[in-house]
Amino acid sequence: MKNTYTRLPLAVAISMAFPAFSADAATLDTVVVTATAIDAPLTVTTDPKAPRQPLPAHDGADLLKNIPGFSVIRKGGTDGDPVFRGMSGSRLGILLDGAEILGGCGGRMDPPTAYVYPESYDRVTILKGPQTVLYGPGSSAGIVLFERDIRRMEHAGWKANASATFGSWGRNDQVLDVRGGNPDFYAQAAATRSDSDNYEDGDGNEVHSFYTRWNANAAIGWTPDENTRLELSLGRSDGEAAYADRAMDGTKFEREYGGLKFERRALSPLVRKVEAQAYYSYIDHVMDNFSLRQNSGMKMLNNPDRRTVGGRIAATLAPTDALQFVVGADAKDDEHTVRNGVNYRSQRRTDDLAFERYGLFGEATFAVDDVSRVIGGLRVDEHEAKDQRLTLARRTPPGNAPNPFARKTRDERLESGFVRYERDYLDGAATWYLGAGHVERFPDFWELMRGYPFPDAASEDFMSLAPETTNQLDFGTTWASGNWKASVSGFYGKVDDYILLRWLTPSTANVRNVDATVYGFESDVAWRFAPNWIATGTLAWVRGENDSDDKPLAQQPPLEARLGIEYNDRVFSYGALLRLVAEQDRVDVGSGSIVANGIDLGPTPGFAVLSLNAGWRPSRSLLLTAGVDNVFDRTYREHLSKSGAAISGYEAPSGEPINEPGRTLWVKAQLALE
Repeated sequence: MKNTYTRLPLAVAISMAFPAFSADAATLDTVVVTATAIDAPLTVTTDPKAPRQPLPAHDGADLLKNIPGFSVIRKGGTDGDPVFRGMSGSRLGILLDGAEILGGCGGRMDPPTAYVYPESYDRVTILKGPQTVLYGPGSSAGIVLFERDIRRMEHAGWKANASATFGSWGRNDQVLDVRGGNPDFYAQAAATRSDSDNYEDGDGNEVHSFYTRWNANAAIGWTPDENTRLELSLGRSDGEAAYADRAMDGTKFEREYGGLKFERRALSPLVRKVEAQAYYSYIDHVMDNFSLRQNSGMKMLNNPDRRTVGGRIAATLAPTDALQFVVGADAKDDEHTVRNGVNYRSQRRTDDLAFERYGLFGEATFAVDDVSRVIGGLRVDEHEAKDQRLTLARRTPPGNAPNPFARKTRDERLESGFVRYERDYLDGAATWYLGAGHVERFPDFWELMRGYPFPDAASEDFMSLAPETTNQLDFGTTWASGNWKASVSGFYGKVDDYILLRWLTPSTANVRNVDATVYGFESDVAWRFAPNWIATGTLAWVRGENDSDDKPLAQQPPLEARLGIEYNDRVFSYGALLRLVAEQDRVDVGSGSIVANGIDLGPTPGFAVLSLNAGWRPSRSLLLTAGVDNVFDRTYREHLSKSGAAISGYEAPSGEPINEPGRTLWVKAQLALE
């Protein structure tokens, strides 16, 4: 059996993982001590089907938080907002099978990762920094790609992957993924369900945090030869979630989506690949203050929706052996509406903001010689946003007032680009790189929605809020030799017109541009010190400065380290993970991100959490894993945790940060069939 350790560097602490199905047999491959693999500079991959510690992920943010550099703005049990290198929102691009989706909630109750069910994907790829132009504009922090990998079948047949997870607080997840076909046609269908009750913190206090989410998707494809693929995919998901941080819960997260993909490889020595994609996504979201909590007062309900239609076409060309480049175009149309009231189904929807974007891009790789290469790219995007709100709710005096920008449109042409030099050394065992990137980001829905022309001059409005411009250096090295693997990636950036929010109430905020400086690094190391033993460590640190106000940039995570050790003899495995988080006293109290009332609350203390895991593979097709997180039942909270709301029946006082779960037990079974 192949030794997977020799080809998978480590970039996160202990987790038990296995690749998806073998091409030749229904088997779960070797359990490996890795959650991410650094395939190339600034590129990280992870297997979302892998059991992992802490408790296996139930949404996209829950998966990403275990990768160095990622944090989550927490609001209870589910639907946290991912943060990478201290950047969140539209600074971090999220694509699901190549389709860009955006949440419907004006308060970010449903960030894009809320609609991600990790085990229904085959691979997650993170592209750090402004170092690619292939996947849309504005992603100054990076890009996250959730991808399915369905290949042409060599023989007629089928295979299936099923898993079940059970844990403390009533946690229970089920996943089924079935694929079958022949060399000419294939079909794939998957269903996931995740459910949990309220959890308790280390002091035994119950947190309003229960949820139920489900997802179903299917795809059919035509593969007449090994170089051609045409695929149609459809899906639907829904659920409900209780939140500890706000006056409403999510009672509906319905999403319908569809996509059509075409890919043709090896057309000629010049044209290596042509690909085209079109996608559609519709989100219908309902939140209220009475369905999932006690309420003796006035009932409130809000029903936003969002329709997104987009497409992309690209060609990969290789005019010489040393030069390869990708050229293409992409577009997206995005409309958001809302309606309110308990009897919302009988109400007409009101248009608020609409967006259109068209982009052209090109990215090239040139091999200077056998050990060095230059990668660079440029893209230009035409943005249009239309304010369709006839009135705005102003803060003082309370009430609605005519919107001075009603039906007005703003247009921007924005540009992005990068160049990076990579060089191998130590006879190919290591690579160092240095890249410079430039990103111009158009204000997103949440930033434009919060802009008020009255009554506070400190807040920019729909027309005056400037695009955000990031100029950043990315640098680092990867190294693998013998029983050691390691990597370090750092960045230093200047952000002109950084869009900063200062929250005045849970629903109103001042939005303005400031200048900022951001810098930090992520590092990891793995040491196989015996045939069946591996030790791992990671470290992530970021710092942000609000240069305009001479104070720390808000919502920056603290220094974090993870130390792990794992034994694995291919049948049994045992591991431990120690997570160490430093205190954070660099804060800007009251300022924050687009997440509703997502602000710095003040300094937070550091903490340490120990978790243990074990695994047993009784056969090639069955894998059983178990773990205990927060072994010593510590009471702690994340720095980016939001403050709790006053909720009847719960002890946590309003305004206090939300604590994380106490001691948590879990077991997971995975079965591969063919």
